[in-house]
Amino acid sequence: MRRHGRTVLELFAEKQIETEVDRIATEIATHCSGDPSNLMLVAVLKGAFVFTADLMRALSRKGVAPEVEFISLSSYGAGTVGGEVRLFRDIERPVDGRDVVLVEDILESGRTVALARKLMWERGAKSVRLAVLLDKPGHRKVEIEAEHVGFTCPDKFVVGYGLDAGYRFRELPFIGYLVEE
Repeated sequence: MRRHGRTVLELFAEKQIETEVDRIATEIATHCSGDPSNLMLVAVLKGAFVFTADLMRALSRKGVAPEVEFISLSSYGAGTVGGEVRLFRDIERPVDGRDVVLVEDILESGRTVALARKLMWERGAKSVRLAVLLDKPGHRKVEIEAEHVGFTCPDKFVVGYGLDAGYRFRELPFIGYLVEE
């Protein structure tokens, strides 16, 4: 498909994503079965907003009504190698005593979500789990793994379903990769 003057090839179809989101919601619902009202999803912006919305609705269909918060973190520096992680937008509600699920679009270096996880623990979360739609384990810069993973992602620059390239392609209902032209 051509979009924004670039060729995008589909990697994970809309239906595949829907199936994985539902599976992840089932896993999360099982983990919070003691008190599902204690669950808080914390979406890591910007990329995770689509995944979070679909995950929240899938959890609702399973009888779980989580609160949702948003945090915005970013690595900067010379590329992302050795980059410092900065907090741009913090959550508004307390997490003390809550079961927190950090929701991330893609787990690559792990730097940003490691900081988010550390912040949740420091603020008194009862538990902190990580749900990612895509995992690129070969790109880790810190030791961190997700408890809930949709797909293992090949070593391609992926877009769609909330993921962007130059602020574009987030609107695609599937996950694809850009063809070098």
